Amino acid sequence: MSGFASTTDLAEKTISFDELGPGLYGYTAEGDPNSGVVIGDEGVLVVDAQATPRMAADVIARIRTVTDKPVTHVVLSHYHAVRVLGASGYEGAEVIASDVTRDLIVERGQQDMDSEIGRFPRLFRGKESIPGLTWPDVTFHQKMTLWMGKREVQIIQIGRSHTAGDTIVWLPRERVLFSGDCVEYGATPYCGDAHFADWPGTLDAIRALKPVALVPGRGNSLTTPAQIEEGLSGTADFTADLFGIARKGAAAGHSLKQVYDEAMSVMRPKYGHWVIFDHCMPFDVSRAYDEARGLDYPRIWTAERDVEMWKALEHGTEMKSAELDRK
Repeated sequence: MSGFASTTDLAEKTISFDELGPGLYGYTAEGDPNSGVVIGDEGVLVVDAQATPRMAADVIARIRTVTDKPVTHVVLSHYHAVRVLGASGYEGAEVIASDVTRDLIVERGQQDMDSEIGRFPRLFRGKESIPGLTWPDVTFHQKMTLWMGKREVQIIQIGRSHTAGDTIVWLPRERVLFSGDCVEYGATPYCGDAHFADWPGTLDAIRALKPVALVPGRGNSLTTPAQIEEGLSGTADFTADLFGIARKGAAAGHSLKQVYDEAMSVMRPKYGHWVIFDHCMPFDVSRAYDEARGLDYPRIWTAERDVEMWKALEHGTEMKSAELDRK
């Protein structure tokens, strides 16, 4: 079996460290997972830790070009391994996550870690330095406010979309927003653990804040109204198009493979140039098909399920059971 599309993605990405306002930065990497940086009076907050401590070290190196203040807080936008397993690289920092995100780590964090490392070898450079799962030191319900001296940082579980625990970091005075994977820009949304029906409302809640700068989960920092709207609308269009195809196919009694083939045919012309399109689509269609047939709560992805699904959808092989989506 040939591997996931992402296993052939070995080219190094160019890192950008863009100033969004005084003491506010977006760390972006040509479609690789982004991080955010908020410099307070006495310390620094990082939004999303990167995949490994080695990769976190590069974020810290960029921070050191603008301040010598210690990293005191790391906010997890959600539980996915590629976002959180580098947290131990920020020695002494307090890790913050929503209560729902912590529940997801308890339930499926180890399976997610195992499956993601298999899918994205380049993004887990230095994986031998990962001490284990990342656990938050502080959890919050729906919203918390952190005062970094005079700087107000709102940490908000904005609504279900990419996962059930999605969290944004919002600077209300500066109107700068770090969205995690609720919003993508020129990059394919990963929807394997998504809540498609809720995603539009979550995007509306982000839009209602009227940010003047937004760092998406993947893609460039967005610093104009047009760019921000393109990120919001592009994410909304992709997820709505896919969910519409899945609902239509499910209503017609089509198999997962039939829905996948239809989705690839319809969506590739519009979105196929986006980063990780070919990698994400089998996972995205699988989840959309589940939700379209009434499964509100995403099933856990294991390394075994990953491989079996990929073979079935990309290579036409049969899964172990008669139904592609049942194990």
